[in-house]
Formats: sequence, structure tokens, C-alpha cells
Amino acid sequence: MNNDTTFDYIIIGAGTAGCLLANRLSANASKRVLLIEAGRKDDYHWIHIPVGYLYCIGNPRTDWLFHTAPEAGLNGRSLRYPRGKTLGGCSSINGMIYMRGQARDYDQWAQLTADAHWNWDNSLPYFKLHEDHHLGATPLHGAKGTASPIVKNNATVYGEVLRHHRAGGEWRVEKQRLRWDVLDAFAQAAQQAGVPATEDFNHGNNEGVGYFEVNQKDGWRWNTAKAFLRPMCYGRPNFELWNSAQVARLLIEPAAEDTSGATPLRCKGVEVWTGSEMVTATARAEVLLCAGAVGSPQILQHSGIGPAQLLQQYGVKVLQDTPGVGANLQDHLQIRAVFKVKNTTTLNTQANSLWGKAKIGLEYALKRSGPMSMAPSQLGAFTRSSPDQKYPNIQYHVQPLSLEAFGEPLHTFNAFTASVCNLNPTSRGTVQIQSPDFNAAPRIAPNYLSTDEDRKVAADSLRVTRRIVAQPALQKFEPEEYKPGLQFQSDAELAQLAGDIATTIFHPVGTTKMGRIDGPDQDPMAVVDSRLKVRGVAGLRVVDAGVMPLITSGNTNSPTLMIAEKAAQWIAEDAALRE
Repeated sequence: MNNDTTFDYIIIGAGTAGCLLANRLSANASKRVLLIEAGRKDDYHWIHIPVGYLYCIGNPRTDWLFHTAPEAGLNGRSLRYPRGKTLGGCSSINGMIYMRGQARDYDQWAQLTADAHWNWDNSLPYFKLHEDHHLGATPLHGAKGTASPIVKNNATVYGEVLRHHRAGGEWRVEKQRLRWDVLDAFAQAAQQAGVPATEDFNHGNNEGVGYFEVNQKDGWRWNTAKAFLRPMCYGRPNFELWNSAQVARLLIEPAAEDTSGATPLRCKGVEVWTGSEMVTATARAEVLLCAGAVGSPQILQHSGIGPAQLLQQYGVKVLQDTPGVGANLQDHLQIRAVFKVKNTTTLNTQANSLWGKAKIGLEYALKRSGPMSMAPSQLGAFTRSSPDQKYPNIQYHVQPLSLEAFGEPLHTFNAFTASVCNLNPTSRGTVQIQSPDFNAAPRIAPNYLSTDEDRKVAADSLRVTRRIVAQPALQKFEPEEYKPGLQFQSDAELAQLAGDIATTIFHPVGTTKMGRIDGPDQDPMAVVDSRLKVRGVAGLRVVDAGVMPLITSGNTNSPTLMIAEKAAQWIAEDAALRE
């Protein structure tokens, strides 16, 4: 740790957004950048082997070990709520699925924020800027070695810096390195049920069925630490990384008088616990909060920015009553239907002997393929839960395996799991501190299945699953519904059952949402404006999945990278205006 603790930018959280921001901002050699990560370095071998998520989730080496509060919609159950605690954050422990969502998601963001920068057409170039797609550059995809129009055409200091460093194409996207007979049959059955085949879920309308593309490189997990920190950032003298260092609170003071009252407060830096002492770091320009949809509202609340009543309850001095901090939590709840099968082999029986495990290990060692290269879910499908839905509103993650609950052993019989989630839930939850101690876990209450709409989609989605499995393509495997069981048929029974068996798919967003913070149409629950600046606090932005006003229609890692890519440009442009 350097004795000089004054920086231009302080980035809190070396996860998905934080690693990209660190790369982009430190590319300007005149700016000193500090990246702070509460977890350790990503030198744990299971981070990099794709199947290693099984050993990273629930492991204090790599996971915050959060749990939800008991959920009424889940019939009183509490769920494990994994969040990455290591370099790369959740990109080091997630399912590696590359998924942007639907064009309508971003068009809705643009409408809610009154800022066209967020619509699909204006967001697509920022996905492409960091993408390295295995098929090369196209109108829809980026690739390393093909300069993005954002870099080529940007006449600002930001564009010049990125051109100089040949930035772009860091985020590798590849096809999976395995297939399964039962998954191929499920894809055929989905087509027989009216779901079209697709080769690309990422062109703006992800309706269809096909194998997911993944963030891997040659059979290894490709996390954001490898993509954006190594080797570039580590070789820059203006970049500094503090790991195993937890931010206790932001240092927020009254702003200078020249702000005209628009931002009465200013964030000057952070207090950081190193494990042995509290250290203060100061930011000349901005503090960038990238701690995720759980960590960022927690840090804001401990710093005096949040719902006044909550802060007062725990003895935190209220600097600004911002009720939206920790509100608007959205997540994808998956309902796991398990079907026993015959006349084929699944991972259940492949991995139930020492010889089987040895074969799996040998294939990965020699070819970087097979089950050890598996993402948690291999086959995906997007469709409608009922014909009256205007857009695909449910997503399948289909796996050639089954178990009673995540973390438990595989079943001893051959089976596949078809997990289905509501892409656009209407239930809203909260993340709230429950102690003045910054080390204490917050209370996470997603409030799953709390609306009639969500319960109806849950029931309908199970019926869609049954309709797909009943198609001719799967009948050679004689599928038998093991969970939930055909005895459950009515809406009420299926909704109750969803509460019994559903679990999170680990996509929390929305707890520091962006929106209009000025004018007659302002959203009183918005925490940040459309450029991600915190309401009423100068020198502070939130850049992570928490700023999403509405959850995207799919996995949330790639949209978070796009958000960070946009933020990096705005931060650099604002700095140029100040100089």
C-alpha cells in the first residue's frame, strides 16, 4: 500500500463494472486510479475452471455468504444469495453466460430516464466496444483487432486515450465445448412446441432456443480481472490495487458554495479497513461505487445516504434522506422442474463413480472440454408464458443433471433440469443495513412472488415446461416428472409449489436505480441520474447493476459491463471539461 493515498479516482469494488472502469480510467496516464476490493486476488484455481463455480459459491474464499430474509412468497424459506468476493467479483463465480437482454429493456430505460443514450441503438456500440466474439466483428458483435466506431470516431481525450492503448475486445465470447443428447432433444421439443431455433440470443430479440454462448477462453473461465486488469492495469504506474480491503464508509462533506445548492454534499474519499487498521483515501475527482446491487446500497446507507428512518434506527447520522437507496430490488426467480429419463446418460451417472470422474478430469486436462468446461446451464430458451404476452417473458436454463438443492449431491438416476424464470418480475424487494457495523451483512428481502402477476407467470411457466417435455422429440427418453409432480395442476397449487421449489438465479439489480431527479416528472425514488451521478452528492457515482431501473430480460453480467463502458466515457469527458 502506497503512502500517498490521494487519487483522482477511487473505484470501490473490483467486480464486473469496477475492473472495466479501472482499465479505462487508468489508460490516461495523467490520472491516478485506486481500485479497492474487499476480497482476495483471483488466484484460487476453482475460479478459472468453469465447473469450479460449485466450489466458489458458498465458499468464504470467494463468496460474501449472504442469505435472504425468510420469504413469504417462498413459504417461509430463506435462500443462499451468492455475491462474488474476489477480483472479478461475480464474474469469477457466475454462470459465464453472455446475454444482453432485449432491445425493449434499454428503450424502457431511455424512457424512464428521459435520456436517449440508454436506448438499444445507443447501447449496442458499448456492448461491442469490449466484446471479442468468436465469429469476429459484425454489425451486432465486436472482436479484438477491429476498432469500435466509439474509439475511431471519438474526438475527445477519452477517444484519443483508448486509440493509443488499442482498447476494446477484451471480453471473450465463445461457443460451449460440449453437447448432450438430452439437451439436443429438449431443443427439438421446444421447436415442436413453437419456440424457434436461434444461433444468437443477443441481437435484440432473444426469443428462441439454442446453446448459450459463454465468457470463456479456450475452455477456461474468462473473468473481468483477466480481461481488464491483466496485463494492462498491473503495468501502469498510475494504477493501484488494494485487495482484502473493505470500505467502511464514504467521506461526505458539505459541498463548496459554487454548486448553487444543486449538490449540497460532496464525496471526498473513503475509509477503508485493511484488516488491521482504518485507512483514509482521498479522491480529487470522483468516487465510483461499484460494489453491486447489495454492496453499494449498504455502503451508501452506512455513509448517511438512504432512508432517514432506517439510518436513524441504527444510529447512522443522516446526511441525505434518499428513500430509494436499497429499494426497488429485482431478481430472477427460477423454478426448477426435474425429469427422470431413460435410454441416455446424464451427468448424474457420469459423475457417480471414481472412474467416471477420472474420465471427466482427463478430458478436461487433455482437451479443455467435457463436463469440467460446463457453464452451470448449457441450453437456453426464451418464450412466452402465455399467448397474451407481447414479448418473450420467460427464460429457460436447461441442464443435463439434477439435485435436490444447489450444493447437494447429484441424484443417482439420469435426469435433466429445466429451470424457468420470469424475466420481468413485478415484485420489488429491499436491501437494508441491520446494524451500525459495516462488517454486518445487510438484510436482503427480495419479496419474491408477492404480486398476482408473478404468481400467474410462475404457474403458466410450469405448464409451458410440461408442454415442451410432452413433445415427440423427447419421448425416446421416456421423461417422467420427478419434481414438482403431475399432481399439481391448478394456478393456486402451482404458485404454492413454486414457493416450495424456486430459487434465485443470482441476478439482483435496481437498488440504486437511475431516473429523472430534476423537474416536474422526477422520480422521488431515483438514486442516480441518467449519467449515474448520485442525487445531491457531487463527486460520487454508482456504476453497477443496482442502477438498472428495470431488470434486463436475461442474465445481468453483460449489461453491467455495458453500463460501466458508458460510465467510463462520461467520467473522462467530465474530467476534460473541468481542466
